[in-house]
Amino acid sequence: MKGRALRWCAVLIAALAMLARPAVAQQILRDAETEAFMNDMSAPLVKAAGMEPRNVQVLVINDPEINAFVAGGQYVWVHSGLIAQADNVNQLQGVVAHELGHIEGGHIIRSSEGIKTATGITLLSLVLGAAAMAAGGAEAGMGILAAGQQAAMGKFLAFSRAQESSADLAGARYLSAAGLSGKGSLEFFKKLQNQEYRLAIPQDDSYGRTHPLSGERISVLREVYVVDPAWDKPIDPALEARFERIKAKLVGFASEPTQTLIKYPETDQSVPARYARAYAWHKSAYPQKALEEVDALLAAAPADPYFLELKGQILLESGRPVDAIAPLRRAVAATNQPLIAVLLGHALIASEDEKNFAEAEAVLRNAVARDRENPFAWYQLGVVYERRGDIPRAALATAERYQMMGQDQMALRSADAAMQGLKTGTVDYLRAQDIAMVSRAAVEQQRKKK
Repeated sequence: MKGRALRWCAVLIAALAMLARPAVAQQILRDAETEAFMNDMSAPLVKAAGMEPRNVQVLVINDPEINAFVAGGQYVWVHSGLIAQADNVNQLQGVVAHELGHIEGGHIIRSSEGIKTATGITLLSLVLGAAAMAAGGAEAGMGILAAGQQAAMGKFLAFSRAQESSADLAGARYLSAAGLSGKGSLEFFKKLQNQEYRLAIPQDDSYGRTHPLSGERISVLREVYVVDPAWDKPIDPALEARFERIKAKLVGFASEPTQTLIKYPETDQSVPARYARAYAWHKSAYPQKALEEVDALLAAAPADPYFLELKGQILLESGRPVDAIAPLRRAVAATNQPLIAVLLGHALIASEDEKNFAEAEAVLRNAVARDRENPFAWYQLGVVYERRGDIPRAALATAERYQMMGQDQMALRSADAAMQGLKTGTVDYLRAQDIAMVSRAAVEQQRKKK
């Protein structure tokens, strides 16, 4: 009986830990235009929260659910499904403002406080229940255990709801300080409330939930927003236009092509619709139709770097890397975005023309210097080093990639191989040495755990 009680306790503690530690298991969507938009859209809110915009990143996860969260550092993760369901940029800003409230409040770090309190209740009930069982009161002991588990979970959920309410009010302060209306925030909570209705979630009490009911949140926030000077401030039309492009791009990339073409039919000749259809046709292996949509976009905006990027991507992935180089060069020249530069480097290598390899190396080295968190960039850099006969640096680039992917054993092997051919004391040698040292320690740690 005691062993059984101990197992139940362990299950409850594990459940509490899972509630407090969201995991980034989905695919991260890296896109130059989207990341630039997210930075510009969130910058006023980040400043209002007293943080440095360059230290806060708002990133997109490929997930159809309407969700957003923070998980470690100053990162806000937004699901693609949330962007697809948002009606305007102000609604998205309301969500990001709330998540920034979690960062400023240190809620990820402080979640351990809620877990600690709940775990203490659970352990106390375990001791009392075990004592009752030992004295012959099996039913009384089981009752103590059950009550303790319920109290512990209730305590943690109340802690979580308090954090959510705190983040709601903090987000309202940021919107006000940034001169942005809270209408979008209320509109989005209304969407969540409608979803709760569809799921038949009882609306009389939020007990037993990690978040307050959306209706409760709307009631509190409405009193804050309607008296704010920015309540009737209109949405920035330029930012809204960028949002519509991002939304269309995400729909075209993440949705089934048939669904995209239903949402954005060919009768719709707007920029977002053409953008979405270009992705849909490309995914459907109709490169010519995709190029027709992009060429129509470029006819109206010939210097738009993101239209040029998409044209280069379609040409490259359709087996025409030589044709992809020119539009990608123009896109890189216009934005100097590392993600687009990596695409250009890929096209230069895929051209199989040795005359392009020196440019590919320069482009890729510049890209990883400004954005090291890109495994594909390191892979391409390794390829061009190998093509040019620089095997030690190819091994170093491979070590960088494996370390980023968490493959410590492979990173260690590649770093050791790089050091065999690099001159001792050079910057590249020291970097290979650092990777080898960190990876070796990680491998040893894994062995000890086994």
